[in-house]
Amino acid sequence: MNKFMSSAAVAVVMLAGLGAAQAADVKEVQMLHWWTSGGEAAALNVLKEDLSKEGFAWKDVPVAGGGGDAAMTALKAMVAAGTYPTASQMLGYTVLDYAQAGVMGDLTETAKKEGWDKSVPAALQKFSVYDGKWVAAPVNVHSVNWLWINKAVMDKIGGSQPKSFDDLIALLDKAKAAGVIPLALGGQNWQEATMFDSIVLSTGGPEFYKKAFNDLDEASLKSDTMKKSFDNLAKIVKYVDPNFSGRDWNLATAMVIKGDALVQVMGDWAKGEFVAAKKTPDKDFLCYRFPGTEGSVIYNSDMFGMFNVPDDRKAAQVALATATLSKSFQSAFNVVKGSVPARTDVPDTDFDACGKKGIADLKAANEGGTLFGSLAQGYGAPPAIANAYKDVVSKFVHGQIKSSDEAVTQLVQAIDDAR
Repeated sequence: MNKFMSSAAVAVVMLAGLGAAQAADVKEVQMLHWWTSGGEAAALNVLKEDLSKEGFAWKDVPVAGGGGDAAMTALKAMVAAGTYPTASQMLGYTVLDYAQAGVMGDLTETAKKEGWDKSVPAALQKFSVYDGKWVAAPVNVHSVNWLWINKAVMDKIGGSQPKSFDDLIALLDKAKAAGVIPLALGGQNWQEATMFDSIVLSTGGPEFYKKAFNDLDEASLKSDTMKKSFDNLAKIVKYVDPNFSGRDWNLATAMVIKGDALVQVMGDWAKGEFVAAKKTPDKDFLCYRFPGTEGSVIYNSDMFGMFNVPDDRKAAQVALATATLSKSFQSAFNVVKGSVPARTDVPDTDFDACGKKGIADLKAANEGGTLFGSLAQGYGAPPAIANAYKDVVSKFVHGQIKSSDEAVTQLVQAIDDAR
């Protein structure tokens, strides 16, 4: 029995009958994903349309929940039952876990034909190639260290781009004084930890972030700098509204879009919601790097992990992989999604101001050694460690951990236990 069997029962009822659907049509692409918000669904439609032109039907297996935890529980059930999807949306270390378990397919022939090794950044190949074989097709590169600001509200309060963490606090104070919710946040552990990623980078700088959240250096994790990072987290969460607990990320984004809140700290998938709402950068909304993180990119990448499906379903899988990494799709999809292409040879011509900045920032960070995997998003460390991290951060945000000293102690202990 492999390591994914034990939690299979959690989602068996939800997935009953998918195996039959899977076998019904070899010209069908069955995709498990958690892209259910407006912007995400619009982006996914780009791929559906591309595959439809090639004669492949699309079988959606959407599992709501922005962080993907519910979808990964569902995937475990499918793998345990042997009813593999054509592909599943996956993050970083999860791809490698399934590859190690021996259930992933082999896209190497397609990758060589399409030249993926030359166009996909090495940071992404670390997670999409296992034991010399391509097992996943990177869809995009997201970065999480962004501020998304309603421009009309910003103009109303006379605000300007914050250049430091103290500037950000001063800006939030202005919004509060004007009777606007300063910070839109969803009280879910992955959202809170995603924001904390940026706070740690801002507080400690690039080298500290890498040592603490990519290298898991214990001295850094238990340092005064980490304590100060929790102090800064405590400062910023005072600006959320009382109803934030449990709110989905896209609903927090909607608060900014509508002008009910000034700012959201969120990955650039949030921009997909602005795009879906027909909003324009610099006119309706502003995109800034989280203050103190300019020059660095904390990234994650959605990948389509490809499973070891029967031979009669592999043509659909190859079609999906080829379409996913085509230059035309990489541009069209990421324009809508808010992310940037997973290959470096896609022009930024069709991207808006925020997209062009994202592409330029990624290139600079990749070349300058300041491209860091997001711990909250499954690219900084394996899932057990990421989950331990999210749990501690969320307990701190919700008052179950009372002090920054205690938070540091619990973070070090939780990561040690999860190693």
